[in-house]
Amino acid sequence: MESVFVLLHVHEMPEQEDDEKLIGVYRTKDDAEAAILRLRDKPGFREATDGFAIDEYVLNQDHWQEGYVTIRHGTPE
Repeated sequence: MESVFVLLHVHEMPEQEDDEKLIGVYRTKDDAEAAILRLRDKPGFREATDGFAIDEYVLNQDHWQEGYVTIRHGTPE
């Protein structure tokens, strides 16, 4: 089973939508962790160092199978 490691950064901002960034896709978890070390002192990232997350994804596999619902902000229900 072959997988990759996806590095994301989410900056949670009160009363605003979160600022989510896909940083990169890496062959190993160590590679993703090394990217965090390279980025954590850069502007923006250093103010939200707890926003990094690494997720492992198995290749050639569906990872979202349930469907989805669209919620529009500011639209009456």
